[in-house]
Parts: sequence; C-alpha cells; structure tokens
Amino acid sequence: MPIRRLDLNLLRVFEAVMQHRSVIGASKELRVTPSAVSHALARLRQALDDELFIPGDSGMEPTARALHLSPSIADGLGRIADAMSTKAFVPSEAVRTFRIAATDYGAVVVLPRVVARISPVAPQIDLRVFPLNRMDVVRQLDDGRVDFLIGWFADLPGRVCHATLLQDAEAVVVRSGHPLAAGPVTRERLFEYPHVVVELTGSEDVATDGFIDDRGVSRRVWVERLILEAADGDRGLTGRVAISVPHYAAVPPLLQVSDMVATLPGRLAARAVEQSGLVTLDLPYEPQRANLDMIWHQRAERDAGARWLIQQITAAMADLAS
Repeated sequence: MPIRRLDLNLLRVFEAVMQHRSVIGASKELRVTPSAVSHALARLRQALDDELFIPGDSGMEPTARALHLSPSIADGLGRIADAMSTKAFVPSEAVRTFRIAATDYGAVVVLPRVVARISPVAPQIDLRVFPLNRMDVVRQLDDGRVDFLIGWFADLPGRVCHATLLQDAEAVVVRSGHPLAAGPVTRERLFEYPHVVVELTGSEDVATDGFIDDRGVSRRVWVERLILEAADGDRGLTGRVAISVPHYAAVPPLLQVSDMVATLPGRLAARAVEQSGLVTLDLPYEPQRANLDMIWHQRAERDAGARWLIQQITAAMADLAS
C-alpha cells in the first residue's frame, strides 16, 4: 500500500502492541478502548496483507513480517516525534522511565553509582531493570521495549551503539577451609573438584567460546573459563559442572556448603569474600579480563533524554572503568 494512503495512527497502534504484546496493554498506553485497538489492527492487517500479531502463550506474538517491520516503524515514528518536538530535555523537570536489561552483576556494580548520580538532579527519572537472561533480549531492544542492555558483548551490528562501563578480571572462589585454600593451586588441582557455573540464560545453548548470537549481537552467557578450555582439549583435563545457575547471587551460598569451585567477576568475588566468608585462590595463570559494556539501539542517538542518561551512566562508571 502506498504510504500516502495509510493512516499513520495505525503505526502507533502497531508499535504499542509490539511493545506490550497485548491489546489491553496497548489500549492503556494509547488511552483508547481495546476494541479501538482491535479495529485498528484489523485495518492494518488488511492494508499490509499479514496477520501481524497472533495470540500465543505469552500474549500477542508478532509474525515474521511484523518483526521485520518493527525496527523501521519505531525508527520512523521516532523521527516524526523528534521533528515535532521543540521542548528541550531538562533533567530536573523530566518525568520519564528508562528500561535496562542487566545481569545481577551489572545491577549490583553499576546501578548504585548511577542512582547516586542522577537522583539529586533528576528526581522524577525512574529506572526499570529486567533480567538480561532472556534469549530474546536483543529483540526487546530492537522493538523498543528495553532501552539499554548491560553485559558482555563481542561482535555488534551497525544498528547497535555501545560504551564500556568498566573492566574486570576473573577470580576463582571457594569456601574458607577448602582444601584448595592450602598449598599451591594448579590447573590439575582445580579440576579435582566439581564446579558451580553461571550460565546466564539457563538454556545450555552456549557456543564453545561462551557466547551466543542473539539477532546479530554476540552475547557472553557463560563465564566459566576453565570448563570451556577443558572442553576444548586443554591439556587433556576434564571438568565437571555440578551445578549451573543463571544468577551470580546463587553462587556464594552453594560454595559455603560444599567443596565446589566457582569463577566470578573480580568485583563480585571481592563482595563474596567480604560478606560470605569465601576466599579467592592464587591462580596458576593470568586472570582473563573482560569489558562490561552498555549497548543501545542507534535510534537512541536522536533521543535527548536517552543521550543524557548514557552520559550520566558512563560518567558514574568512569573511575571504575579506569
């Protein structure tokens, strides 16, 4: 259908249903009745000759055509909003909610510094934090349902921008009194004990390097370096994963009651030592270092509020990043 014949209000309905996966949720956002949303969807389906959304177990599931259209529609509506808006973003007056997907590591290390920085200057800015564990979290970023992702990433497509928040080194942690805490630690000794690992999606769908591909974004979802290297034939060693969990917070309690071994980001390991009575081991190899990044869709570059929050988060983390 030629764009001149299409009611652009239908695209707002499309975007709302895409975001909420619900006719009722879309109606609340648009402040119209559910029947009005359903009627608009029917017109849009006819115009585009596609069902667009189909009822599913978790709500209105978008079709392949809808997923293809979504980024372009969101981008187009964003450009129209930018063109029509003349009001500058004033942090002290802004009333807005930003949605961030992060691991519990990201939430613990990043959020306190960010909140301490923005609360005094933007008291009506709210943050909603969602798990990064979901396999479709990049789709949520593309659809505009999440504003930022905080985690470990490798290859990024052109539609995605990023900033490094900090760098951290791995640490291997055990309970106080663990046999490994006495005497020199070797790779061989590390493999004598079962490991508890953090696999962020809980799906075990992990590439050999610990990353998965999520809509072209390479996400690290497995941080257990020793097990990965053993699986890759490192020195003929074999490691046993006794327990796999999707959250870092679950690791210290498991170590406290067992002889298991775990690899954690250094800053979380330091907290575990301080709060849970665990100990870190002197490793027989150079600890691996990794960047914790924040990524966002390129359309946020045209959003003054999003740009402001990006600046605040990167500034809040600048001392840790160095």
